[in-house]
Amino acid sequence: MGPYNQAVKAGGMLFCSGQIPLDPASGTMVGGGDVEAETRQVLSNLKAVLTAAGCSPQQVVRTTVFLVDLADFAKVNAIYAETFGQGVEPARACVQVAALPKGAKVEIDCIAVLA
Repeated sequence: MGPYNQAVKAGGMLFCSGQIPLDPASGTMVGGGDVEAETRQVLSNLKAVLTAAGCSPQQVVRTTVFLVDLADFAKVNAIYAETFGQGVEPARACVQVAALPKGAKVEIDCIAVLA
């Protein structure tokens, strides 16, 4: 979507770019405005970036969740906990934004420690 990398390794850390609910195979948006479906795709994309860099969600130390509507917080949080819950609880910020690329309702980025 732009002139950037999906992730950059620097100083023993992995800095992952924000992921939106874009299907990497087709290039189409997933979810059609359903924030739960969008969140699942966002986390799937984020896990794929981590895996490609030799990392896992257990190595994530910081995330930022961007929401167009904070009323979606509870739904997003429940799905987020499936990946970053049960002992894998990185520091996190959640920010409401006016808009996200391609009409997404949620975007998540992260920082991981390289093993």
